[in-house]
Amino acid sequence: MEVINGLCTQKYTKVLCENKEEQRFNAPHHFEVVNAETSKLVEDINFQEGPIKENGINGVCNEDLILMVLTRLQSFQNSEYSSRENAVAITKLEESLMWLRKRTLDREARGVDGTSVV
Repeated sequence: MEVINGLCTQKYTKVLCENKEEQRFNAPHHFEVVNAETSKLVEDINFQEGPIKENGINGVCNEDLILMVLTRLQSFQNSEYSSRENAVAITKLEESLMWLRKRTLDREARGVDGTSVV
């Protein structure tokens, strides 16, 4: 199914993921980025499906992709492509990593990190 978000133009690429009925563990795990004109696959991304302690490492984590984008934007900021918008995006990505880290620390403190225990 095509992922639609009003902030993304989908002018050059489109993002696809599995339908709700196909999803396991309450979220999509498989994404494809395709050329908007030709529908040719550009990249295939698989997220961790299920808790690591119960399913092993089988995909990327949210933090992995945020770190990739953060690193990319920081590189732009250290070049002639520096901008206010990049700086704000970097701050928000760092905040996202902070809150995800807080979630992990809370789960570790409760002894449920890496499991399906709520």
